[in-house]
Amino acid sequence: MTTQVASASPNKAIVTQTAERELRIERIFNAPRERVWKAMTDPALVSQWWGRGNKVVVERMDVQRGGHWRFVEHTPEGTHGFEGRYREVKPMERIEQTFEWDGMPGHVTVETMTLEDLGDGRTKLVNISLFHTVEDLQGMVGSGMEQGLNESYAALDKLLARPN
Repeated sequence: MTTQVASASPNKAIVTQTAERELRIERIFNAPRERVWKAMTDPALVSQWWGRGNKVVVERMDVQRGGHWRFVEHTPEGTHGFEGRYREVKPMERIEQTFEWDGMPGHVTVETMTLEDLGDGRTKLVNISLFHTVEDLQGMVGSGMEQGLNESYAALDKLLARPN
């Protein structure tokens, strides 16, 4: 089963439903893998792009197996907390973690992010999200997740374009 959730366009993530409870997100960044990794794992940098331009407080980010992460996004509509645990961390290459939104406790997704060095100064990010139920997947897709994801990735593009 492979269903494209939305059309691909330049600088947009390709979001595909690859199995009944699985979404695949693919995006290429114009930056070396080391810079993308740092932007994904340094709390000071994560707070600059993760929240789609909204203020994000990184309350916790212990990037190691068993470590806990927690981000709180402050929007005009209120605050939204997100958190999880790191299940696997392979520096520069892979992070597997859980993801849970405070607004729907108990609906945990397992996300596996890999970063591939394309050899030309660009990095391909692939994120596989495994949902507990089909309804959880459909709820995430229906929530505007793709728009928010692309807004965050656009903010990440701007961060990565800055000089070191």
